[in-house]
Amino acid sequence: MILTVTLNTALDITYRVPAFTPHTSHRVTDVRERPGGKGLNVARVLSALGHESVVTGFAGGRSGTVLRELLAPLTPHDALVPIAGATRRTIAVVDTASGDTTQLNEPGPTVTADEWVRFLDAYDALLRDADAVALCGSLPPGIHVGAYGELVRRARTAEVPVLLDTSGEPLRRGIAARPDLAKPNADELAQLTGTREPLRAALGGRRRGAHSVVASLGADGLLAATPEGIWQAKAPAPVKGNPTGAGDSAVAALLAGVVEGLRWPERLARAVALSAATVLAAAAGEFDASAYEELLPRVTVTERTAVA
Repeated sequence: MILTVTLNTALDITYRVPAFTPHTSHRVTDVRERPGGKGLNVARVLSALGHESVVTGFAGGRSGTVLRELLAPLTPHDALVPIAGATRRTIAVVDTASGDTTQLNEPGPTVTADEWVRFLDAYDALLRDADAVALCGSLPPGIHVGAYGELVRRARTAEVPVLLDTSGEPLRRGIAARPDLAKPNADELAQLTGTREPLRAALGGRRRGAHSVVASLGADGLLAATPEGIWQAKAPAPVKGNPTGAGDSAVAALLAGVVEGLRWPERLARAVALSAATVLAAAAGEFDASAYEELLPRVTVTERTAVA
């Protein structure tokens, strides 16, 4: 079983309009709701790849109830912890003419100290049966900034491989706890290390505690700095669509690769192809299976050498 943690879950709502123009009214041609948040997206992709997945984190209020109702018929198992506050919503407005997306993200609910303790008890119990765990996304109000560091340490104590996908100070403190893998994007990695040169930044992330670092570089694909070597993987061409969940699909591929014991080049090729196929999907947090199969053999993976 692969466990995913989403402390700031979301009800993802996707609107599609013929053409999006600021300061005007729009007729929405399609509306879709999905249980969202980075870890939930990761779990759905893992299930589609054939892996048993369990989602935990927080859910509350009317939006949290809708989220759990939408999650119930899906393959990932719901181990979310109920809270008093209302789960946030995220709104993606897709311009069908251009393929571009405008994203609106609500803040999360405030989590109390008692709710955090209940979550930690649930997390420790779930770790006993986990083959790997992903810690994903932002922290809701009320959760201390070192929370991911605490969760990394608990996973390491349980001897469960742990992947960290967050940003800012939670990333800094989480990496210091020595996760097996950190997956920041280029901006997050630059903020962490003080350099925008991707390879130096990735190596800097490893020096700060991460066993391996996989950096998302947008159109330039993924860059992995690992004890086994350094590789960069890139899609054959840029794709346009809804980017919501693309990075989460990459996380799912990387986690699956850990559990399956794949070599790094194969993990990265899968991650890039899945990420691109997610951008091409009709709704947030899904991927276009036929696009994935078509893209996978066309991903290029190049071995890199360390900078001086």
